[in-house]
Amino acid sequence: MPELSQRRRLLVLAICCMSLLIVSLDNTVLNVALPAMQRDLHATTSGLQWTIDAYTLVLASLLMLAGSTADRIGRKKVFMAGLVIFTIGSVLCSLAPSLSLLIVFRMVQAVGGSMLNPVAMSIITNTFTDARERARAIGVWGAVVGISMAAGPLVGGLLVQSVSWRSIFWINLPVGLAALLLTLRFVPESRAPKGRRPDPVGQLLVIALFGALTYSIIEAPDSGAAAVAPFVAIAAVALSALLWYESRRIEPLIDLRFFRSAPFSGATVIAVGSFAALGGFLFLSTLYLQNVRGLDALHAGLWMLPMAAPTFLCAPVSGRLVGSRGPRLPLLIAGTAMTASGVLFAAFDAETSDVTRFLGYVLFGIGFGFVNAPITNTAVSGMPRAQAGVAAAVASTSRQLGQTLGVAVIGSVLASGIGAASYHQAFVPAARPGWWILTGCGLAVLVLGLLTSGRWARATADRAARTLQAPEIREPVNAG
Repeated sequence: MPELSQRRRLLVLAICCMSLLIVSLDNTVLNVALPAMQRDLHATTSGLQWTIDAYTLVLASLLMLAGSTADRIGRKKVFMAGLVIFTIGSVLCSLAPSLSLLIVFRMVQAVGGSMLNPVAMSIITNTFTDARERARAIGVWGAVVGISMAAGPLVGGLLVQSVSWRSIFWINLPVGLAALLLTLRFVPESRAPKGRRPDPVGQLLVIALFGALTYSIIEAPDSGAAAVAPFVAIAAVALSALLWYESRRIEPLIDLRFFRSAPFSGATVIAVGSFAALGGFLFLSTLYLQNVRGLDALHAGLWMLPMAAPTFLCAPVSGRLVGSRGPRLPLLIAGTAMTASGVLFAAFDAETSDVTRFLGYVLFGIGFGFVNAPITNTAVSGMPRAQAGVAAAVASTSRQLGQTLGVAVIGSVLASGIGAASYHQAFVPAARPGWWILTGCGLAVLVLGLLTSGRWARATADRAARTLQAPEIREPVNAG
């Protein structure tokens, strides 16, 4: 891809951030609308889980395919196709007459969404070739997540309150169309010098693994352990087969050599843990505020601001810190804040008091604001730019898998705890084990951030980089 002017690079960044905005808005807006959808479509707790997880599950399953396909046939082509499919899926979701069809249309959305974020990150990686400039760009990228968290609950609450939950999908249309036209005009085409061959067997194994695992977790409270045992077995077999098969392919869907790098492996696990915490946090908070406290959608959305505002403010700070000092400090701040937030809710029932709830939301927002930039930067740093799409897609897959598992696990724990008891009286004690799980996620971010960001980690990254065949010079990992 030819070197672009500073102004053109910033424009490309803005266009890529537009795709992130509609995908991120879709998640935050949907969470506020869950109680309204539950009433209108007569959905159970597991039904609500599927409206979120059907999207994130398909997204996680297809992200690596989208990343490698974009590297092979052209990132601009795949990115534009994703915008078209995502926009069409949004229209279908707004027209869904039943919960089952809504879940199907959410999966259509996810097919388009899988072509957006990892491909956009690959475009950014190839546009901003300077390591520090790229870290700052990724900080801006992370700030867009904060914008979606701040705007999503407010916009969603206002739309649900004044129109209906169906209107939350309309906001994707103007942004999607604008991003499509701007991409056509201003984003240059780019692809890897040597495209990777398709890996249909690996792709099917990924779908079987993620799908069977998620189904087992969500359906276990209602169906019982015996009923989901075959799906647990399918997940285990799919994982074993995936590791065996991918390690023997010349051009695998998942290049397992990436995981010889401790920073890359750490970033992958941190992404799963932090986004599992986000998915569980939003799920528990939304149901508590509306179904237990009786707030309407708009006021519940306003209560998300103490979490969303710190995320928005801390994300660019985290990006600058990663660019100047490496990922360790942002990860330690993120892990500490997320762990403290989880302890407040798990040990002190912080949701029952406005003051402690506010503090818990602020702490979680700070933690999540600091975690995104080091995940993304570590995933793509030190890897060949020719494989930027694959490396970025692994990081994006980890995020979506984490959010899928967070909603699945926390929702199942909540459903098991409530049982046949009074929803209002049972919610807080039933949610407590879920908050302890989220505390564990924050602690994992803290410990792994410390272990995978030092000299030993940098040495493993250098060794892993030398094993990867690439026509380009690799950039050193800034591990701090």
